[in-house]
Amino acid sequence: MADVTTHEEASGILRGVGGGGDDAIDIGAAALALAAIGRPGVGIERYRQHLAQIAREVGEVAGDTAAGASVRLGALNEVIAGRYGYAGDRQSYDDLQNANLMRVIDRRRGLPVALGIVWLSAAHSLGWAMAGLNFPGHFLLRIDGGGERLVFDPFAGGKTANVAELRRLLKATAGDGAELRPEHWAPASVREVLLRLQNNVKLRLLNAGDIGRGLATVETMLLFAPGEARLWYEAAMLNRKLGNLRAAIVAVEHWQDLAEGAARHEAAALLQDLRARLN
Repeated sequence: MADVTTHEEASGILRGVGGGGDDAIDIGAAALALAAIGRPGVGIERYRQHLAQIAREVGEVAGDTAAGASVRLGALNEVIAGRYGYAGDRQSYDDLQNANLMRVIDRRRGLPVALGIVWLSAAHSLGWAMAGLNFPGHFLLRIDGGGERLVFDPFAGGKTANVAELRRLLKATAGDGAELRPEHWAPASVREVLLRLQNNVKLRLLNAGDIGRGLATVETMLLFAPGEARLWYEAAMLNRKLGNLRAAIVAVEHWQDLAEGAARHEAAALLQDLRARLN
């Protein structure tokens, strides 16, 4: 029988992610489950095998398991960007295919965060310390090893980024007045990287006026990040816009449970308004 992944199977994988700790997340498998929801009837297994093959080849190139960050990054780049030709899609950057890991693997092109997941998946499979960074506007990665630490850009084939390059990237997305701050170097959790991937999908859909698919994307994000209060708020607002008042009420109730301070009062007022409209 052909390897076919259903929406229910992919959702089950993501619910499992949502119910576990961040350290237990297989970022490649989770991203493929997200991709499968967007491509019903397409099997995940050959894509999993491709990511596993990349990891094996990177390990062979690196050789020494205790290699420093420079050797590790060199091996990753040689295999991912060199042998397999992964690169940033500069021609059709906003194409939704660039945020779907299956299509990224098919095309060897993608957004920075989607490409970054290919690097992360290989590094984590080898037990190497690598994390995404909370850098605004452009996803970057950090790799550690042998007392070295390097920041690099998966969209540029794994090119390392010094302070001058980081400042240039920041100003290109946040304006000439923006300056580097400590939080820009902070590591993102695996769950945060997956949220960043799906935020790209959500924002493109909403900017195109596709509220229904934008809501579906938020609901998918809630499968693996049910503790994110802002997502319940977004689900409530989008359901209200679509006239789904009962669903909006349920989302606000979840938001209220997770919210703190003034947000709890805002949630209570919104809940009262929605219930009045329903009646």
